[in-house]
Amino acid sequence: MDFNKEKYNAYDLVEIVKILRSPNGCPWDKEQTHESIRKDFIEEVYEAVEAIDEKSTEHLREELGDVLLQVVFHCVLETERGSFDFDDVADEVCRKMIIRHPHVFGDVTADTTDQVLKNWDAIKMQTKSQKTASQAMDSVSKTLPSLMRAEKLIKKAKRNGVSFEDREEICNDIALHLEHIKKSDDLSADEKEKEIGLLLFSVAKLSGNIGTDCEQSLYNTCDCFISDFKAYEKAAARSGIDIQDSDTEVTNQLWKEISKLHKLEEN
Repeated sequence: MDFNKEKYNAYDLVEIVKILRSPNGCPWDKEQTHESIRKDFIEEVYEAVEAIDEKSTEHLREELGDVLLQVVFHCVLETERGSFDFDDVADEVCRKMIIRHPHVFGDVTADTTDQVLKNWDAIKMQTKSQKTASQAMDSVSKTLPSLMRAEKLIKKAKRNGVSFEDREEICNDIALHLEHIKKSDDLSADEKEKEIGLLLFSVAKLSGNIGTDCEQSLYNTCDCFISDFKAYEKAAARSGIDIQDSDTEVTNQLWKEISKLHKLEEN
């Protein structure tokens, strides 16, 4: 392999990973398994998502390269076992895209996004030998962030006749779970966990009902929380308050003032 090329491609990356995994390669790379770099894969995907949020083309290009490296690394691990290689992965996903887009590559008509998604679900069930909607629900990855998983399950349920259109009923469910949580001192640890889960799932239903993305909403609120905390930290420093060692009443009062101020600014 020429290591001084002007332009490298995906197959060069495959060869580089193979060399790193070879007997004379890198000690670290040779030790890795699917399991040992599992977390790295997740981190790289999140970093690519962060680049999308930043609207940074250069950062996105870099992070997509890191994601591709993870894909290639896992492919090379399987190539070493003789099970599949990078081309097999590309072949399978190409076939999947052609099969699941019969309105583009076949003679099926689908003029709206809803029709496309309905066809996609039906074809997916067929190709995965899923005979029931619940089997399709079982296939939703359990490793997804739980709010995102809840949203996907709710959408699948809606496509199979379950209506979540009664907003008042959903809000009543939320109020009921909040009431139970207020009395949580009387609940066991398992009961507390169940009530929080039911509350969050009801919030996910409400999010879908009003047309928002629950995961994105919480993401945005986390950013707002950090912004509030920075303002709180600066206000404490100006007042000579040590936020780690001061009386909780003092710091809580300062936090409430900052939070209230920011809410007023937002309104």
